Amino acid sequence: MSEIQASVNEATFPEQSQLEEMAHDVIGQARALGADGVEADASFDAGLSVTVRLGETETLEYNRDRGLGVTVYFGRRKGSASTADFAPASIRATVQAACDIARYTSEDPCAGLADAERMATVIPDLDLNHPWDIGAAQAIELALQCEDAARRVDPRIDNSEGGTVSSYRSLRVKANSHGFLGGYHSTHHGISCAVVGRQDGEMQRDYWSEAARDPDDLAAPLEVGRMAGERTVRRLGTRRLGTRQVPVIFAADIARGLFGNFISAIGGSNLYRKSSFLLDHLGCQVFPAFMRIHEQPLLKKALGSAPYDGEGVATRARDIVRDGVLEGYVLNSYAARKLGMHTTGNAGGVRNLTIDPGEQDLPGLLRSMGTGLLVTELIGFGVNIVTGDYSRGAAGFWVEGGEVCYPVDEITVAGNLKDMFSSIVAVGSDVDRRGNIRSGSVLIDRMTIAGK
Repeated sequence: MSEIQASVNEATFPEQSQLEEMAHDVIGQARALGADGVEADASFDAGLSVTVRLGETETLEYNRDRGLGVTVYFGRRKGSASTADFAPASIRATVQAACDIARYTSEDPCAGLADAERMATVIPDLDLNHPWDIGAAQAIELALQCEDAARRVDPRIDNSEGGTVSSYRSLRVKANSHGFLGGYHSTHHGISCAVVGRQDGEMQRDYWSEAARDPDDLAAPLEVGRMAGERTVRRLGTRRLGTRQVPVIFAADIARGLFGNFISAIGGSNLYRKSSFLLDHLGCQVFPAFMRIHEQPLLKKALGSAPYDGEGVATRARDIVRDGVLEGYVLNSYAARKLGMHTTGNAGGVRNLTIDPGEQDLPGLLRSMGTGLLVTELIGFGVNIVTGDYSRGAAGFWVEGGEVCYPVDEITVAGNLKDMFSSIVAVGSDVDRRGNIRSGSVLIDRMTIAGK
């Protein structure tokens, strides 16, 4: 185990300058073979993940990966190849393979590097690199503490899916023939636990997780376990609901999925394929006037932060929705050319998408709702981005008089995303910052619940 602990240490990583030199050499080799445009991506990753279950170590995984990707353009013909072997002969063979592929592909008038003037010229330090000096033995001990705390919450918790502790570190370098060269280290750490409770022959499962760039920003394992146990116990004693139309609150960790659907609908590939229910909605009212949705890619230590996108384009803070009006799409350079527009710096997706919160916390939203459904889990993938039709299996809690009355499951919540977005009554102040989409709980005026 001491070997594994040493392996995730910062000293095992190559110098960033080594990957930069390799990427620079790749560009030179491809240009010598006749490529008009070249981009190279080099990466090195290391990580440790342990899972314990019922007090025993179940898995112990260590990974150490590296890769080099090369994309070349001969006019408007594109070729790509990759390798995990950094030996000079292997790199030369990879460059040659990319060039050979490009000679056989069809021309695409929208293919090519992102425009040179949009490349990032400054790489700000976003404080993304916080290595965790943790070995396998310590990770196992923390995972055991987490699971034990969950199992001790209530005697009705009689099974476990395990407690997990993970730590990952990566180095990414990107270069292209425009002269762009950038790179940075980053880390991602996590603690999670899921347990199972039983009451009167009924079994329920729930979980809790924490994720952060800096291990010091994680909640303590005992707290994560306690949350997992309490969430499981409160789901015991479920009842069924009949079909009805009522207000619905999506809890914060569930609500971000709604905005993920929104981003899919305004994403370039769906727009130029004309397969989005929000096609031609730029400048239109999509959300209520009180809502603002914006990107914050340069937030320090945030999980979605990056100084440039997957094409080397500088990222920037921008409003996507302001006063409820759709102000911008989510485009890489290829999609932008297909649409006759400019890239929005979103090759690889959005970064720290933020839905501005209101003043009410979740209890306040429950009181505002009065009677309705609080959704805490969604099941299945019943979302049609072409039409906006939405139908998901769900579980949660029935609410009356602004108070949670009892848990419910085996129900379906259904509507149309366009109607759901325009019917948002409030966004809670209970913002979940554990992912790339940062939202509070969301109250929707009315949805159909299909039950027994």
